[in-house]
Amino acid sequence: MARKVIAAVAVGEKQTELQEFEMPQLSPEEAILRVEIVGVCGTDVSYYSKNQEPRILGHHVVGYIEKIGDVASKKWGFIEGDRVAMEEYIPCGQCEACRTGVYRSCIFTDPRSGGIRYGTIPISLKPSLWGGFSQYMFLHPNTVLHKMAQHVPAVEAALTLPLANGFEWMSIEGGVKPGKVVAIHGPGQQGLACGLAAKAAGAEVIMIGRSSSIRRLELARELGMDYTINISNEDLLSRVNDITGGRMVDIVLDVTSGGTAPVTSSLEIAKKGGTVLLGAYKYETIPEFNSDLIIKNTLTVKGVRGHSYQSVKMATEFIASRQFPLSKLNSHNYRLDQVDLALKTAGGEGEPSPLLVTVTP
Repeated sequence: MARKVIAAVAVGEKQTELQEFEMPQLSPEEAILRVEIVGVCGTDVSYYSKNQEPRILGHHVVGYIEKIGDVASKKWGFIEGDRVAMEEYIPCGQCEACRTGVYRSCIFTDPRSGGIRYGTIPISLKPSLWGGFSQYMFLHPNTVLHKMAQHVPAVEAALTLPLANGFEWMSIEGGVKPGKVVAIHGPGQQGLACGLAAKAAGAEVIMIGRSSSIRRLELARELGMDYTINISNEDLLSRVNDITGGRMVDIVLDVTSGGTAPVTSSLEIAKKGGTVLLGAYKYETIPEFNSDLIIKNTLTVKGVRGHSYQSVKMATEFIASRQFPLSKLNSHNYRLDQVDLALKTAGGEGEPSPLLVTVTP
């Protein structure tokens, strides 16, 4: 095993540089992961865009166990050489959230509460290798890992966490099943992952976007979505009415990154007794939020974020099945020395038409 590790460190606002680190010495409860591929997500772009303490970003990580302590091996059920997908959470395992299986809500793995989570931890906290944009990563004793099938292409394996969110929000939180109609605002990486999860659950899926996302709407059809609506030149309400024969939509999900209009229109296209899921922060108030519509149509409105152990397991099994052409979602793959460009591209400021952007260290 190498003595030194090269990693791309976010050192300032929209700036990364390669740095060298010592390979950590392990306790029996810890491990080292050799990083195979990392998916770039919006959280990475958000941290990259801030001027803050240096850190190694990247948390959609797939790799191979390079070295593992005896206790960790027994506890996790993995040995050296195993291929794994890892979750970003580092839960405490003792609080009420962890004890009830909702460890994504554990405050000890919430950076906003001073907790630690892969891809967000400053390099000042030793052993520094807390992010995926690196040749190797340190694995904390509370790391959550899942086995990744050997036959899965790396670019498809990198979709594990977006798909896990999809299964969490669609199947577990939304109750999607055969016979249901699902509408999704936002045909980006997360919206398409949710559409795939809904299709896997047997639902009919409507993908909603704008002319600026026309290629993504086309990709939605290639991936098996039943209908697409371009709201730049189509009336959303009338199109949904036509598609559903006036029944409207059972479950509506908004994962758009900008503007509050998709929230209000989600309420309008949901059927009576339907469910509206909100999965994207807006960072602003909604000026024309008609709460009377929720009462009138007895709607359930629910905020969704993150994933559970069960939904990640569902995602890894779905990926291994090769049911859908998931590689179509990979738009750009970069080397470790191109992390800066990878983050710019994922943020819409680099190469054109980003979708699933990955880094292969």
